[in-house]
Amino acid sequence: MSSSSGVRLLTVTTRVSGRRAPLLRVSPGVNLAQRRRLHLAPPFLLDDYTPRYQLLTEVDVAKKRSLAYAHLRNCNLCPRLCGVNRYETTGMCLIGENVKVNVIAPHFGEVVIQFHDSDTDGQVSASEPCIQGHNGSGSVFFSGCNLRCTFCQNHDIAHQRNGFDLTPEELGEWYLKLQHVGNVHNINLVTPEHVVPQVVLSILHARTLGLEVPIVYNTSAFDSLASLELLDGLVDIYMPDFKVWTQKASRRLLKADDYAAAARESVRAMHAQVGDLCFTADGIAKKGLLVRHLVMPGQEDEAREIVRFIAENVSRDTFVNVMEQYRPDAHVGKPTRRRAKRKDDGAEEAEKDARGDVRYAEINRAVTTDEVTAVRKAAEAVGLWRFCDPPGHDGFAI
Repeated sequence: MSSSSGVRLLTVTTRVSGRRAPLLRVSPGVNLAQRRRLHLAPPFLLDDYTPRYQLLTEVDVAKKRSLAYAHLRNCNLCPRLCGVNRYETTGMCLIGENVKVNVIAPHFGEVVIQFHDSDTDGQVSASEPCIQGHNGSGSVFFSGCNLRCTFCQNHDIAHQRNGFDLTPEELGEWYLKLQHVGNVHNINLVTPEHVVPQVVLSILHARTLGLEVPIVYNTSAFDSLASLELLDGLVDIYMPDFKVWTQKASRRLLKADDYAAAARESVRAMHAQVGDLCFTADGIAKKGLLVRHLVMPGQEDEAREIVRFIAENVSRDTFVNVMEQYRPDAHVGKPTRRRAKRKDDGAEEAEKDARGDVRYAEINRAVTTDEVTAVRKAAEAVGLWRFCDPPGHDGFAI
């Protein structure tokens, strides 16, 4: 049997207690060991899946469209609560009524193949095998951000506003190009929390054009409950990157005093909407919550509290990606800024310059294997057991 994606599929029929079991469509390249590695067993195994946005009524669609336009006129959908009219000006994110996009392309882990003309050769970004699959994840990298992470791993995208402008309707049409030309498994919206109204409008537009793949909301977790309520029924997979736990760390490293509290609240709301991560039998994730955490130098205590919170307040069945690809970037490791010297601090500044001090020195190195292992063990110790591990087999990384 062949599928519309060009991947040959087999129909598998089994019998349970003398009854005919539901049919599963299984790619021959996905063996039993691979499925076991992804824990593809009830209740995490889906026979088939229909994206949530296809189940909306026309009344739901009209309400969401109206709310999206209203929020653009009084922007309060992220915890910054700027309250600006984005048809006239911008807030913290520096993005107005249209989105600015840096890259739109199928994403295969560490390599991005671009569809559009750009001076950018590609972006490095982590990817989960169950999201990228064999055809890639249809990734949309938005410019701008509502955080100011000192270590931002995509600083040229988030804070230099590189890219091209798209209306919500044009953005929705790109989703269709990714689906039909790229043959991707999903639409992966990367750092979208500052453009939620435009994202909502783009999904609703793409829905009328024939979009059929799941929507992945790939966020820093700095979302508001109002924002997530607007997204409810449109997003299939929430993929928050839970960065830090304490207010002290969020203030210093993210420049957002209330990040940790907002992240805790938003991750719980995401899980309430979509539940634990579920897959079809080919190992491709279709719905649910996948929590990321980027391990940073010397921040194991932050990570321990994050995984404890997930296990105790979200679900021990939460799918977790403990990421180890941190590298010093953005402001980390840059020379310490010279302050305007007062009469009584000139000696202090001179001493700093003599020592060659750099900014955010505590995270100015790569993470060690021991640090990554410590976070993984902490997650296992609190009962988490579903992890995004590298595939232990040849072939597709799913």
